[in-house]
Amino acid sequence: MQTLQATAQRTLIQHLEAFGKNDIEAIMDDFTEESEVWTPEGAIKGMDAIRSFFSYAFTLFPKNSTRLEIKQMIANVNKAYIVWTADSAILNVPIGTDSFEIEDGKILWQSVAFQIVQK
Repeated sequence: MQTLQATAQRTLIQHLEAFGKNDIEAIMDDFTEESEVWTPEGAIKGMDAIRSFFSYAFTLFPKNSTRLEIKQMIANVNKAYIVWTADSAILNVPIGTDSFEIEDGKILWQSVAFQIVQK
């Protein structure tokens, strides 16, 4: 159990670091063709759609002008959960949350929701 929990947490930390660097290739390495990202706008499925989602996210959270703070992180076997805030040159996020299902170092499922306050 400890090893699986550590693997899920390690994958999550790598994912968050890649997001902070706006590193699309590292982000995409976290997913498979069967992966899904669920958002308030609907489900995003497959590598091309996930790449587009994160490429757009990087325009909202540019690496040189974004402060991302993880308020809570829970990792348990193959699941992970984070609560976060962010502030960028474009917008402020007073609360955001993501949930993950992770297997063999890959994110199979991610849900994301956050409140946006435009600047």
